[in-house]
Amino acid sequence: MYTIQEVQKRIGATGHLVINNHIAYLLTDSRKVIFPEQSLFFALSGPRRNGHLYIDDVYHKGVRNFVVKEAVVTDNYPEANFLYVSDVLKALQQLASSHRAQFSYPVIGITGSNGKTIVKEWLYQLLQHQYKIVRSPRSYNSQIGVPLSVWEMQSQHNLAIFEAGISTTNEMDQLASIIQPDIGILTNIGEAHKEGFANIEEKLLEKLKLFRGAKQLVFCREDVDGLLDIHQVASLANVNLFSWSRNSEATLRVEKEIRNGLSTAVTFLYAQQTWVFQVPFTDKASINNAISCCCVLLLLQIDVQDIQLRMQQLQPVEMRMQLKKALNNCYVLNDSYSNDVSSLTIALDFLKQQSGQHTTTVILSDILQSGTLPHALYAHVAQLLKQYGIGKLIGIGNVMVQYQEVLRQAVPSVAMYHSTQAFLQHESQQQFHDEYILIKGARVFAFEQIDQWFAQKVHQTIMEINLNAMAHNLKQYQQFLQPSTKLMAMVKAFSYGNGSSEVARLLQFNKVDYLAVAYADEGVELRNAGITLPIMVMNADEASFHSLIEYNLEPEIYSCYIYYAFDGYLKKQGLHHFLVHFKINTGMNRLGFEPAELSEIGEHLAQFQTMLVKTAFSHLVGSEDPLCDDFTRHQAHVFDLATIQLEKLLGYTFMKHIANSSGIFRHPNLQYQMVRLGIGLYGVDSHNGRFVQLETVATLKSTIAQIRVIQPTDTVGYNRRGTVEKQSRIATIRIGYADGFSRRLGNGVGAVYIHGCLAKVIGNVCMDMIMVDVTNVAEAKEGDVVEVFGGHIPIQEVAKQCGTIAYEIMTGISQRVKRIYIEE
Repeated sequence: MYTIQEVQKRIGATGHLVINNHIAYLLTDSRKVIFPEQSLFFALSGPRRNGHLYIDDVYHKGVRNFVVKEAVVTDNYPEANFLYVSDVLKALQQLASSHRAQFSYPVIGITGSNGKTIVKEWLYQLLQHQYKIVRSPRSYNSQIGVPLSVWEMQSQHNLAIFEAGISTTNEMDQLASIIQPDIGILTNIGEAHKEGFANIEEKLLEKLKLFRGAKQLVFCREDVDGLLDIHQVASLANVNLFSWSRNSEATLRVEKEIRNGLSTAVTFLYAQQTWVFQVPFTDKASINNAISCCCVLLLLQIDVQDIQLRMQQLQPVEMRMQLKKALNNCYVLNDSYSNDVSSLTIALDFLKQQSGQHTTTVILSDILQSGTLPHALYAHVAQLLKQYGIGKLIGIGNVMVQYQEVLRQAVPSVAMYHSTQAFLQHESQQQFHDEYILIKGARVFAFEQIDQWFAQKVHQTIMEINLNAMAHNLKQYQQFLQPSTKLMAMVKAFSYGNGSSEVARLLQFNKVDYLAVAYADEGVELRNAGITLPIMVMNADEASFHSLIEYNLEPEIYSCYIYYAFDGYLKKQGLHHFLVHFKINTGMNRLGFEPAELSEIGEHLAQFQTMLVKTAFSHLVGSEDPLCDDFTRHQAHVFDLATIQLEKLLGYTFMKHIANSSGIFRHPNLQYQMVRLGIGLYGVDSHNGRFVQLETVATLKSTIAQIRVIQPTDTVGYNRRGTVEKQSRIATIRIGYADGFSRRLGNGVGAVYIHGCLAKVIGNVCMDMIMVDVTNVAEAKEGDVVEVFGGHIPIQEVAKQCGTIAYEIMTGISQRVKRIYIEE
């Protein structure tokens, strides 16, 4: 801990100090207050959010220490310390850099276009029995994530491993000053984040800045050859080089790679001796990452024979949390990616975000090799569980059992087992109902058995929803908004097939202003899931009036008929000023008041005041189409005249919105007070990246059920529509039109992605199965996962093959397809 006076000195702040506090935790997000008394809140500001606006919220949660740039009325916060700086982010980075300087044990710094987190986690696996390691939680490698990671360094550790990620020039200097690595690793140089650099050479030069002052740099020569020669690398980084290569002279030369089933034997020449290590992977990226790890172990002077043994035991790294529906209406959050206090905190935060008002349960194993004395470690774990309001704890492991008393004081219900097998033998699945369950365990406890124990029995077609990608897409659109412009997110039609409550919780967490659903039933579901945001119902009818009022849902009023019907209902209930949204038809000719009707409705509403118009809006017919731009301007003109008239009749103003996803950036003058974000949030970009860089949110996957060899005389599928001209391998995939795979994709129109290749659909699409030709996919085998759409087959391409739009494909995925929610 540091005293608040020490922090002030280290960041060069002027201060308004009223209490003596010690700082143990750095806080940058007002939603993640855990230990308020010992936290220091940094009021960071960005394009859309000003951290100073959350000081009041954080103060009332118990935080008493703040780093700010803007003036604060300190009388409103009589018990708070304020440190004033010119740049809050720089102050955070400066404090972390000063903290890093307190420690002399080795620090490994990792950067590269891909593989940073894999290499970090594999080094942890390889070294954890020899060192007490502190490392970046998950992928905390940004300008904010790196200082938060380095802050975790403590005296009980004797090795640190941090990753650094950049997206443009002039970012690495700050991260280098914080990490100050002794050993550097450059994993590779590729296409990721290329938009932030003029060329790949500029990206390489920027990444090399991390290693200035390091003692050694591990890198692959093939990554830099053709961009810089090896002497330039050594000069620019001012570091000793430990290179490896398959083709050139290097410190470690890869001589041969032999793939055998699920493993690869790598023969290498090092220090004039030939050695072999085996890794349980066959893909090139994993082998490259393993070689980089081997180089680090050699630098740390670990015996080669020991290295050989450790490399065989490498485990795959699951880099993302998975939230999926389980038995008895439960949801399971599987985070066996790592098991330490930092990653536990992150997982608990996501559990809290997604669980709403539901009961929460944590299944936790012993935390191994933490470097902290057990009594202090489990006291800290108990504090975390208490702060997050966990209702039930199931502890697994001898150490958990030993310290169960301190845990019982923090959690209402606690059960303890010495092993995973003991848990599976004694617990009943019927004891778990309507709750959110976090599974968090060290690998030796094999918690994948618990994950399978909870699993719903469904077929193997799944749709993965990447919540990080959705949050990224949200921010991409937010950067085009004026600071005062609010955002309404469309979550109708099961959030375009992506799952209503899970998506809504993410949007609520990211502080969107409004949600919109098609029908009242969807809004009721969100309210029952704990969503408190305002919700607009776009297709209200008389049957839904009771639900609108009961669940505080705000209807769209679009016609004289629905207006008078709702007006009569409100009068019977004795209600006034119920919030509604008026839709005005400006050319879509679907729903909405004609401008000529507003005079009658406005006068009636002004007289009886059963409703209060919160917003008025309209719908653009072609905001993405330049050919419709003249009509878009015409619609806006009609909308302006209509809303001016309505405001005069009502005697008050209201918010207005007309821009949808494409309109946000193509027609910025039409943002008004709010915009509506729909399909763009889900990663579908009708402009092919010209305005925004969206990430894939939904990936539809299935598996190969069977592979058979057929002859030219054979046919495939119903009506003998599938034919071949030569002996062919045909794979049957567990997906069909009942899952949402259109029959229009049959007979060679559609394809799936298997092992880097496209395999065409052969024959007609069946209800539950499709057949594809894998003759040219030699690696394909039964049980393999295939992609139907996602990162390799864009959903827009599937829609084009079907002669439709991405909306139809996405919303047409059957509810029997299990949704799995990913948090990286």
